[in-house]
Amino acid sequence: MEILDKRSTEINSFFTGLDELLDTIGRALKNRTPHLNGEKFLSNRDVCRMLQISSRTLQDWRDTGKIPFIQIKGKILYKQSDILKWLEQMLAK
Repeated sequence: MEILDKRSTEINSFFTGLDELLDTIGRALKNRTPHLNGEKFLSNRDVCRMLQISSRTLQDWRDTGKIPFIQIKGKILYKQSDILKWLEQMLAK
């Protein structure tokens, strides 16, 4: 019976696989989009990336009522469907 230790190939392969799995899970959690009743919600960062604008511009648009958003306990979120609809309206002008 062979005793496996930290230098054995099997153990190294096992821990390498675990590290890769943890990285994959971390990326998935970082890039996840919250869902509620089938609706996707976007963060400020998501909307800024989608519209290719700065966070300051997004804040100005919120402050002036140009873009729809909701606020829950201080957290600002955007319904993805509202943003897509808004974007279509802006492009149609």
